[in-house]
Parts: sequence; C-alpha cells; structure tokens
Amino acid sequence: MSVTVRVATLADAPLILSFIRELAEYERLLHEVEATEVDIRRDLFGENPRSFCEIAEHDGQPVGFALWFYNYSTFQGRAGIYLEDLFVRPEARGVGAGKALLRKLAQRCMDADLGRLEWAVLNWNTPSIEFYDSLGASRKDDWTVRRLDGEALERLAGS
Repeated sequence: MSVTVRVATLADAPLILSFIRELAEYERLLHEVEATEVDIRRDLFGENPRSFCEIAEHDGQPVGFALWFYNYSTFQGRAGIYLEDLFVRPEARGVGAGKALLRKLAQRCMDADLGRLEWAVLNWNTPSIEFYDSLGASRKDDWTVRRLDGEALERLAGS
C-alpha cells in the first residue's frame, strides 16, 4: 500500500471540486460552497493560474488533495505557500496521505527557497490540530483572521 502525490491536471477539475465539497461537508460548511468546475478550470489551469493543487493517491486511487497559492512575507522578504485546503477522505486517513501532501509542499518550499508553509485550521478540529502539532507546526495565537467578502467587500470597493 503506497501513497503517491502528483500535480493535478485539468482532467482533475471534477475530482478537485468533489474534494472541496467533501471537505466543506466535514467542516459543516457545505452550504457555503459556490465553486464550480468552471471556476476550478479557470483558476488552477487557465492562462493565468492563481492556485495550484496536488492530488494524493493510495494504491492508484485519489484519496486527498492540497490546494495552495503563493503568498509573500514582507518581514522575511520571501514568498511562501499558503495552504488553502488539505483534505483526505475519511476512509484513507491514517495511510499517510496528509503527511505526503504536506511533505510535497515542504519540499516545494525548500526547492524554491520559499520562507514558509502556512495554513489555518478550525478551532474545533482537534484531530487535524493534533496531526499538525505532531509534524512540528507552530500555533499563531497572536493573530486573528479578518475577512471582507460579499456586501462588505462590495461596499468598500465602491467607496
């Protein structure tokens, strides 16, 4: 039983959307998913990709994904990777797919001389927090995530 990680291709757009929906269901946020296959194709595989994706396979079957994009640390003066989504199907948890996905992103950071790999996790998601802690990930309690979207974003843009 082996886990491999590969770069997603255009043909994976339906699979990626499926993983997004499965993750949203796990996070109790399925009602917030608006993404479509068109969005995935445009933003991951279009002329100007804005995000990137790795697919984990266990014995040749897709079991998880990592969707990410580049960010920049002005303090470090270096780019990094922001991991937007990491998901492994429940039946495949424990086979090493999550760790393999994170290892692949860590290797990408090292190969490209990037400064960090960063992500957020829901406060109630104890299994994921324990997994991240086991890898040596540090907690950033001093920071609170803020977001503008929907009407608030439109209102600010229009002012």
